[in-house]
Amino acid sequence: MTGRSEDLFDFIASSLHRFVGKGNDSVQSSVTKELGFTFSFTVKKTSVSSGVLIKWTKAFAIKNMVGKEVAGALQQALARKGLNMRVAVLVNDTVGTLALGCYHDADTVAAVIIGTGTNACYWERTDAIIKCQGLLTTSRCMVVNMERGNFLSSHLPRTSYDIELDAESPNPNDQGFEKMISGMYLGDIVRRVILRMSEELDIFGPVSPRLYVPFALRAPAMTAMHEDDSPELSEVAKILKDILDVIDSNIYPSCSFSWAMTLVVCQAYTLALQIPDVPLKSRKLVVKICDVVTRRAAQLVAAGIVGVLKKIGRDGSSGITGGRSRSDIKMRRMAVDVEGSIYTQYTTFRDYLHEALHEILGEDIARHVVISGTERIRDRFMGIPFLLEYCALAFLAHSLLGEMAKLLAQSAVVPALVTSGSHGLCPSKLSGKSKRL
Repeated sequence: MTGRSEDLFDFIASSLHRFVGKGNDSVQSSVTKELGFTFSFTVKKTSVSSGVLIKWTKAFAIKNMVGKEVAGALQQALARKGLNMRVAVLVNDTVGTLALGCYHDADTVAAVIIGTGTNACYWERTDAIIKCQGLLTTSRCMVVNMERGNFLSSHLPRTSYDIELDAESPNPNDQGFEKMISGMYLGDIVRRVILRMSEELDIFGPVSPRLYVPFALRAPAMTAMHEDDSPELSEVAKILKDILDVIDSNIYPSCSFSWAMTLVVCQAYTLALQIPDVPLKSRKLVVKICDVVTRRAAQLVAAGIVGVLKKIGRDGSSGITGGRSRSDIKMRRMAVDVEGSIYTQYTTFRDYLHEALHEILGEDIARHVVISGTERIRDRFMGIPFLLEYCALAFLAHSLLGEMAKLLAQSAVVPALVTSGSHGLCPSKLSGKSKRL
């Protein structure tokens, strides 16, 4: 996605304007409403309600927004639409998922998003975080937002399809892990494999021009083909016919790739090839391709989860001495909250993920790990994660101000502060706010 930041935030504000207009409240209400803003991109938080965009992911390429404050950009768009709203909390979707997980299950140690993109976060001891040395927190823990989609290592094997996809993407050499496992890219990996087979094995007859178009095959279509259980794989046949036989002029002009590839596509468009029905044998091959790509993605996601558990000493490997077996270690129950369209809507992926976790951890350890999330989809769309973070921060602020008031009560300056309400520290006002929260 390209364009101006104003267009993006105006679109969000317009959508919000329509949504509010459907309710009982007036759009131009005199009462300022508090707004939670979930922003699923890499941000440097500067306060509870503000943050500076570090970079775009998921094929976004709106250049004039990087390095700017995102909540402020939305606030300006809201003002342009006449909406009396204030961005009260800027929330990362993964951190919000962890908050929701902890609300439902006190044993939640981490959260993972696997949808259009991917990310993970987890609870870490503050003394294990180098840049937080000396920082005192009541719980002695802190949530670490990993931004793991950008992980890439020489130990992470990539195929030629991964390398080509990365090179032709709007952000090459960036978000390498995300490009191997997330919904934004899984369908295109499958497309690239099918294209290579079409060129080298002639499994579909003449090569369709659509196969040269990046993202012509999306994750929903790939999922439908993979989970087609009809005897003749009729859904696979239908989707392949759409991809191979239909020339969509709306897709071609918007795609940017090498001039050499463009010439090939133009020649194919000129020929207007008609593709025959795909034989059952070829349909089965396509399903197998979907299966291999999906299983690899699920195994990588599982490895990422185990990596987090290993980091916090919850994978069963900590404390092993004297050759004791893993079954001798007393394990505690732990929950990992997983959300995102690939996990919640792709049953086969979900099954492969659970299978891979058991394979990596072993049955003795894996039985203590609870992967949850699908039953709480409604909560996510009701904004519960935002409310949890907002209330937690409000409670923390009130607690800190209460402690400050106690200290001030022991000093000679407290009468002036209390009577004037200076800096908002008036105990009576704090009490009222606490009751409303």
